[in-house]
Amino acid sequence: MPSTTTLPLTTITFPEIALRTRDAHKLRGYFGDLFREYSPLLHNHLEADNDEVKFRYAYPLVQYKVLDRVPTLVGAGEGAGLLAQLFLKIRQLRIDEADFPVLSKHIRHEQATLGISDDLIDYRFETRWMALNQANYRDYQRYTPDERQAQLKRILTSQLLATFREFGLWLEPTERVMVRLRTEEHTTQFKNQTMVVFSGGFTTNVILPDGLGMGKAVSRGFGTILKSERVKE
Repeated sequence: MPSTTTLPLTTITFPEIALRTRDAHKLRGYFGDLFREYSPLLHNHLEADNDEVKFRYAYPLVQYKVLDRVPTLVGAGEGAGLLAQLFLKIRQLRIDEADFPVLSKHIRHEQATLGISDDLIDYRFETRWMALNQANYRDYQRYTPDERQAQLKRILTSQLLATFREFGLWLEPTERVMVRLRTEEHTTQFKNQTMVVFSGGFTTNVILPDGLGMGKAVSRGFGTILKSERVKE
């Protein structure tokens, strides 16, 4: 049997509030401040030491997204229980000095599967995938199109394996992650810098829960994946 594990996954949506995809980081700021005393998982900042803010660099267990204009919070692992605990306390959103009363909100809690599949599964990036950091972007710039695609495939494979490790899943020596990637390059403004991001999707033998993010800045909504369809081998 292929290696799999289950992880708690909580998704909260606010269907009567419409935001823009780029407002996801504002959701993070709002909830991170509102519930700051509850857990550093909500804002990825650890306790300040000598007035210096420390950052939590592990995979974000609470992620803020705007999917099809709907504000969405996703909590995985420890973050799932945290969002379930705070669900009843959410009565409004405040974005750009505007207050949005929460007239309806939905919560879904599940035990999601993560691991290796006997089948190939097709995923799409519902939000843009920020694959590159400053170092590997320099390599990307000088590569040929084929080399760029190979680099992105290596990066995504590494990100998938890192997600496994975050949730305590280790593959058998005979198991490997297979990825077939399809991307289109775009640019976006991120922290006042122009960044290369990608749309598209990938086919893989990895089972991923809908709504998780891959790559950089997933707590701000980047790299959200959704299943498209199963692909016959």
